[in-house]
Amino acid sequence: MNPPTPSAGVPRLRIAVLNRVFDASGGGAERYSIALVEQLAQRHDIHVFAQQIHHHAPGVSYHRVSMPVRKPRWINQLWYAFATWRATRHGFDIVHSHENTWHGHGHGHGHGHGQVQTVHVVPVRHNLFQGRTGVSRLLRWIKVVSSPRLLTYLGLERLRFKNQNTRRIVVTSESLGLTMAATYPDSPAMTSVITPGVSFPDLASEEDKLAARIALGLPSHGFCLLFVGNDYRKKGLATLLQALPALPADVVLAVVGKPGRAPEFTRQADAAGLAGRVFFLGALQDVSPAYRAADALAHPTLEDTFAMVVLEAMAHGLPVVASSAAYCGISGLLSHGVNALLVGDPRNVESLGAALNQITGDQALRRQLGEQARLFASRYRWADIARQQEAVYFSSVAATNT
Repeated sequence: MNPPTPSAGVPRLRIAVLNRVFDASGGGAERYSIALVEQLAQRHDIHVFAQQIHHHAPGVSYHRVSMPVRKPRWINQLWYAFATWRATRHGFDIVHSHENTWHGHGHGHGHGHGQVQTVHVVPVRHNLFQGRTGVSRLLRWIKVVSSPRLLTYLGLERLRFKNQNTRRIVVTSESLGLTMAATYPDSPAMTSVITPGVSFPDLASEEDKLAARIALGLPSHGFCLLFVGNDYRKKGLATLLQALPALPADVVLAVVGKPGRAPEFTRQADAAGLAGRVFFLGALQDVSPAYRAADALAHPTLEDTFAMVVLEAMAHGLPVVASSAAYCGISGLLSHGVNALLVGDPRNVESLGAALNQITGDQALRRQLGEQARLFASRYRWADIARQQEAVYFSSVAATNT
């Protein structure tokens, strides 16, 4: 279903936003939620319920949710769902969850409130049962019923996507919408696609690039590839490190993301003779300096429902090498050779290396891809994305009165 366009003079809504981690360094899902909150707080009364908060925006009210048990994670997820359900049962027009929570019924200003669920990842049920039949499916069910963790996640998910008149489901890409439809057949009637957006920056000058490299501790000369992702393994860093030795010696790689697994990949880089060519920058609260410092983005992800980092890099005018649409949601919107280079199988070192060699060795191609990338990204500004989200809110609120 496509979100309706809200009319002029719409009322100010009181909205509860649920995110366990409200911190821009958390990842793409967190940056998506934060950007929408910043936009919508200009027109609505926004309340954020989170366990970790590292953000401040004018007009936003923050409510810290307790974390009595950090691990196992499934117990904390259940606690967070219960605690936020209790906190948002009354007084809100909309409860908008980016988490695996149920939040079925409540009352806002005397009426049942609207419910919006934004899905950033492939459903647990899909990962567990997709393609399994017969004995294989039975064995998987046995595994599920013997695991409190899996039972909790599946139970929360089933409640989350239960068909209700006031419920709206938002997915970040068409491909994720198709997966949702195959996994939860009732979901299409409730579902809208709202992609991530981007803050559209000025293009970096050569002076800006040099200053960013110095600030980040990167070499001031040579070609800088950028990799951004907290889950190094899932985002394809291992394959990228295998492809790097075949690139010109002046090509360096800057890695942005949580540093927990950096030692493992540092060892891989050293074993491949890449000492001095790979720089682990850790998690950055603001990734913009890394985009300014880079000459291209490499994103050989094995699984991304959208991939905000690709859109952000394109907005900075960077040429992009990314996985094909089978692995990366945004790639379904891109054109190979026009505004990006797409790799059919991101695990294929030769294919990835060939695309990276094209990027590093052809200045005219880089210029063309960068210009077209920026043109593509200009159609996904956060202000427009927020209007789409707002329309979903009003659709849900209208359903509470019917």
